Amino acid sequence: MDDPLSRNRLDGEESPYLRQHADNPVNWQPWDEAALTAAQATDRPIFLSIGYSACHWCHVMADESFEDEDVAAVLNDSFVPVKVDREERPDLDSVYQTICQLVTGGGGWPLSVWLTPEGKPFYVGTYFPKTEDPQRGNVPGFLDICRSFASSWETDREEIENRAEQWTDALRDELETTPSSGADSQESPGAGAGGPGTGGGSEAADADTLGAVATSALRATDREYGGFGSGGPKFPQPGRVEALLRSHAKTGSEDALSAATTTLDAMAGGGMYDHVGGGFHRYATDREWTVPHFEKMLYDNAELPRVYLSAYQLTGEETYATVARETFDFLQREFRHAEGGFFSTFDAQSDGEEGKFYVWTPEAIDAAIDDERTAELARERFGVTETGNFEGKTVLTIAASIPDLAERHDLSESEVVDSLAKARSALFEARESRIRPARDEKILTSWNGLAIGSLARGGLVLGDDTYTELAEDALAFVREHLWDGERLARRYKDGDVKGEGYLDDYAFLARGAFELYQTTGDVSHLKFALDLVRVVVEAFYDDDAETLYLTAADGETLVTRPQELTDQSTPSSAGVAASLLLDLDAFAPDEEFAEIAGSVLDTHADRIRGRPLEHVSLALAADKRAGGGSEIVIANDGEADGSGEGAAGGSDVEAPEAAVGVPASFRESLASTYLPGVVISPRPATDDALDGWLDALDLDEAPPIWKGREARDGESTVYACEGRACSPPAHSLSEALAWFGRSADEPGAAD
Repeated sequence: MDDPLSRNRLDGEESPYLRQHADNPVNWQPWDEAALTAAQATDRPIFLSIGYSACHWCHVMADESFEDEDVAAVLNDSFVPVKVDREERPDLDSVYQTICQLVTGGGGWPLSVWLTPEGKPFYVGTYFPKTEDPQRGNVPGFLDICRSFASSWETDREEIENRAEQWTDALRDELETTPSSGADSQESPGAGAGGPGTGGGSEAADADTLGAVATSALRATDREYGGFGSGGPKFPQPGRVEALLRSHAKTGSEDALSAATTTLDAMAGGGMYDHVGGGFHRYATDREWTVPHFEKMLYDNAELPRVYLSAYQLTGEETYATVARETFDFLQREFRHAEGGFFSTFDAQSDGEEGKFYVWTPEAIDAAIDDERTAELARERFGVTETGNFEGKTVLTIAASIPDLAERHDLSESEVVDSLAKARSALFEARESRIRPARDEKILTSWNGLAIGSLARGGLVLGDDTYTELAEDALAFVREHLWDGERLARRYKDGDVKGEGYLDDYAFLARGAFELYQTTGDVSHLKFALDLVRVVVEAFYDDDAETLYLTAADGETLVTRPQELTDQSTPSSAGVAASLLLDLDAFAPDEEFAEIAGSVLDTHADRIRGRPLEHVSLALAADKRAGGGSEIVIANDGEADGSGEGAAGGSDVEAPEAAVGVPASFRESLASTYLPGVVISPRPATDDALDGWLDALDLDEAPPIWKGREARDGESTVYACEGRACSPPAHSLSEALAWFGRSADEPGAAD
């Protein structure tokens, strides 16, 4: 029988990250039954390395250690070395990233974990240099750690196993147990206040939850440079910014609006934004947002446009719309699969150097732009100097305003704008000849869900059906390749489908489908969202623990079953799911979606109240529950607007009943009106026409959100609904919104 530990088995994997390590002298194993069985059969500890293809320090550690023959000899002789792509296995990453945070106070990638053959952790860290380097502080050398544990496994195993048991208990306390499932009231080792077992759910988290998030966000805001925290690195936190915008809309707080817009302006004006090609890099390494970590991720370029669209609706500032458009255009140009799905990442490196594709010198600017004055304007606008701001070269930032450039060069502002447009076009063309960063062409269900929802909203807010069509194409791709009619798969790559879907796959994709329904009035998208949410309830909700787990009940058993409660680089899947359950309850009132969402929110009420900034998605769901739910119901009399003219690809609902569209008379008002948390619900004009929809949704009668809300007077009609009570029928959005207590003078209100 073939010995799996005798060779590097990553050549059989489709993940670009795993394939990057297929030629290492280390006998890497994927995380699979063969590797785990071999670990127990040989009684060797597991060395687990988790990373992703665009991770800079993953490449560094690979070059220093995993290409090294001495390191490989120790790993191959004394361990079962396992490589995991964290994008394919968020459950493993969640479990072992959590123990890293509990024990070391930090985390990140590459994640390096030493495990017993049963998968219980006993040592953990992130990047380790091959040998101890005094310039890196007290970080031990990776080779020394491996040799030490190879020896200790033989001579001091009892101590290692005791530590592994203690750490595993801490993981279960932190990730799996809930107050309602019988956790005690003591904090787990290394856990912060408010974790599982610190009380729980005795008082609902709804009371002024939004205010608590906004207050905490304001306290954390860097008032000078924007963002959160007083130093670097700075990460985009779109959920926090969205909470600040909602707080301003609700209370009129100018502090909240200023904190939000200062952060949005800093991200869009700094080096984290790609001023030539559009789209955002992963994060800024410094307080001033100047130098980014250059990788580009699909999830950032899905979630950030969403919050820029919110800011555009609330303020009318055209710059925010431009950022959203350019980011969507970047996704279409660089990340789109020919059949419609979206790829995962761009590497930080190109031609062996971090950021080489994106940085400039004055000479490179002059060579790219023929006109001397235009080149000078570009150098000044983007801060390109001889000394640079990154290793002797310049990451482009907005260093000079249009009015300042106009005054300095005795030009009109329109002349400056025209010249800079030509400059950007020339720089883009010149940059295209450079060696491009590697692209990870995995198509992940969850991240595509984020992109679908953002593009759908962009189609409505920006009035561009191109973005709606991109969203529908992506949804059709996922439905064709990653949905078998009952369950989702995690990943598609070149025809290969792998992995069970996790909660984030279902929650994010369902939210995307629901956003598409709201934009297009296509009932097939609503039906799919409901189908996905039913699986969420069936497979991920636990009645005893009253929570949503990241892994399905019938999924692989790990040392603990994780929950995803905090917002990190992506929103909390539990928070997104809870919010969606509240929204969809209006369409399936007999399925207790709202009650399940309420149970989840009550279970984690202490967490939400104690650490609102870490639990923004859950907090916003709690705020939605407190408000009782709000909807704008649009009964369309058939007025065409060019959207939603039929069912999307992959739909099982036939046109013409599938889609009614959103009437053109309402689209402009909806586009310009900030309606956070409000469901837009198009429906056919008459109850007779609604029958086809009810059949498609397997409903015996119209749900409360649609019941009796037909078009009146031969015109498309809008109803504003709150807490299951609705306004009188109206033929303009502003008239309906007046029932909500808004006026046309308020920020974000319709004209």
